[in-house]
Amino acid sequence: MNPGLLKLAVVGSRSAYGRLAGIAGGVAVGVCLLLLLWGGANGLSARDDRGAWLRETGSPSVSVPRAAGDPSGSGPATPVPLGSDTALMETNPAEVFRDQLISRRDFAALASTTVKIPGIGTPPEPGQYYASPALQRLIESTPRDELGDRFGTFAGTIDDAALPGPDSLIVVTGATEAELRQSGGAALVSDFTTNPYGGSAAPYNTVLSIGAIAVFFPVLLLISIVTGLGAAQSRERFATLRLIGASPQVVSRIAAAETAVPSLIGAVLGVGLALLLRPAVAQIPVNGTRMFAADLTTGWAAAAAVVAVVVAASALVAARRTARAGIGPLGVTRAVHEKTPTMWRSVPLLAGLASMTTAIAVTRTPHLRSPLLEMPLLIGGFALILVGIVVVGPWLTRLVSRLGLRQARSAAAVIAASRIQRNPVAAFRSVSGLVVAVFVVSVFAGASSIIESTEAPPTTPGLLQPTSLHATVDAGHTPAQMSEAVRHAKEMRGIRSATVGYGPAALSDRDASPEIYLRAADAPALGFQDIPATEIVTVDTSFLYFWTTQPRALTPVPAANLDGMVPVVIVLGTDGTPEAMDRARTLLNSSGVTAHPATTSPMDTGLQSPTRLIQGLAVLSYLGMFVAIAIAGLSLAVATASAVLDRKRVLGLMRLMGMPVSVLRRIITREAAVPLLTVLLLSVGLGFLVAWLMVTGINDTYRMTWPAPDYFTALGLSLLLALGAVTATFSLIRANTAIAATRFE
Repeated sequence: MNPGLLKLAVVGSRSAYGRLAGIAGGVAVGVCLLLLLWGGANGLSARDDRGAWLRETGSPSVSVPRAAGDPSGSGPATPVPLGSDTALMETNPAEVFRDQLISRRDFAALASTTVKIPGIGTPPEPGQYYASPALQRLIESTPRDELGDRFGTFAGTIDDAALPGPDSLIVVTGATEAELRQSGGAALVSDFTTNPYGGSAAPYNTVLSIGAIAVFFPVLLLISIVTGLGAAQSRERFATLRLIGASPQVVSRIAAAETAVPSLIGAVLGVGLALLLRPAVAQIPVNGTRMFAADLTTGWAAAAAVVAVVVAASALVAARRTARAGIGPLGVTRAVHEKTPTMWRSVPLLAGLASMTTAIAVTRTPHLRSPLLEMPLLIGGFALILVGIVVVGPWLTRLVSRLGLRQARSAAAVIAASRIQRNPVAAFRSVSGLVVAVFVVSVFAGASSIIESTEAPPTTPGLLQPTSLHATVDAGHTPAQMSEAVRHAKEMRGIRSATVGYGPAALSDRDASPEIYLRAADAPALGFQDIPATEIVTVDTSFLYFWTTQPRALTPVPAANLDGMVPVVIVLGTDGTPEAMDRARTLLNSSGVTAHPATTSPMDTGLQSPTRLIQGLAVLSYLGMFVAIAIAGLSLAVATASAVLDRKRVLGLMRLMGMPVSVLRRIITREAAVPLLTVLLLSVGLGFLVAWLMVTGINDTYRMTWPAPDYFTALGLSLLLALGAVTATFSLIRANTAIAATRFE
């Protein structure tokens, strides 16, 4: 290729430099977001790999067996022996501090054990613990009777290689073999899995994949739009090259090089921008913890591949557009008419909806349910819907423009409707990014609407009080031991009451009673009213559970006492302050009289809700909304500016004939508003439909509600960005359609 021809084609005026800078800037933004999204996907996978050992469940239960022939026995006839190649591990369901969950794992092993715990090595000795750095900082900054006394003596920190993130709250404690066997919740482990999800969180992985696609699609549209910036000006210069003897093949190669150079510069800038933004992106919490900055690394090979693909794709698109334009020595020798869109353009959209619907049907059919089938259907269906919105948009836009042309009553309305009807694809392309952004925002808002309220339950007589905590008493403890525990509890600051409930057998036994026996004198401390005039009363055990919503009544037990009963539960009432709640929790968890599971409170409902992970994903949702809207607004501004530049000769001739600038502005505004408003409601409806399909695909018990006010704020921001993008081109209209400029042309 002749360098002189390339210089003549590329270097010419300030507008040419501006066009090249626009291409480079758009590609830089796209590559930056692509690398960050890629790094985020890698980071989530790496984070789950590091935390996989926390989901290890081990072999079946090895609880202590009952006496031979005892029908209440729940363990095996002979306990599985503990060898040097195994260890006992107990997974506590919830260790709570304030409004945070702590992952706790208790280990018991022989001194000669060869089992290695990730990030630690040999299991800790009984009474010692290893903590993640974040948890240890929390322990050191908190009074020990509120947190530290639960775990024992500090032995060291867990290495980052075994932590999901820098904010992870994880503790590994040492215990005796007898303690863990007696709990009935321990399991034998020999090594730890490297499977990130263990097959249980595939639906959430699907949601994350869909979110990445949703955010990246507007980026693709942006790159596509900016590479076509100022196409009309390029065709004029290419016609000049044809006039001085350049062949069509040479012109196509020049067009490819002209686009490839700024695309390469922009792609390299995008890589650098991604490196600069990586530490900031790592600060975004996902499911309760940030990422390590190293998690977002994609590697130089991946970055080089992204740069190569983006530059090659941009160059090929530019060359193909130039070849199809048929540029001759006198300009464009033939008009490139758009193919009239038909209703067949709705096929990808319908196929995407059918794919996602099929995925949901598969999840509801037990013998067909398989992540290998569900994930491709959901992800593929979502991608088809995104493509389908962009493909069907021109057809719908053309239908609306035909109706608008019949009702047009002004010059601006006639000109805008006529151009949209002749070029519906080009008209819709300018707003396609914003239409997709509205769809994405609606999906995120709909999925986030299932988050349940985490407000504290009200104080209701007959239900466990929100400021109370309860724990199951371990089998074998006597009333005298419980009396000592009650005395100790009442001496602690912030603890107002301590109540012991009794039964014929421990709650974990088969002979356990469905009722708890209480002294009537202790009932007021539990919030009961209308207490029967007897010494002993009973209440259903469901009184203890946070999901109970109907108040429970006390039943009198005439002529009864607690002789022969065993303590089954202890309830501590506090003054409701966070310090008192944590102090009571620490006291019960470290008392030695409570059994598995750990101490719980009605205040813990939000922390242990199944929608907690969705709350973590909501953070990504709001971020996705911001990114999608920002990119879409930029795309619309670039596309509208490009349309003005490409048509400046036609618009200039209109002004030369006496048309006011205000009419030209109304034309440009209508050309952006008609396709946007045509597909806007469709995007909103499809967004919530897809959100519903995704949510029910995760869990059919989730229910969508009205979106949060943030959604309507985002929707309003989208429309404001659209108005701002169109308004920003008004100065271009005046500058490029001035009478002097048109006469010069």
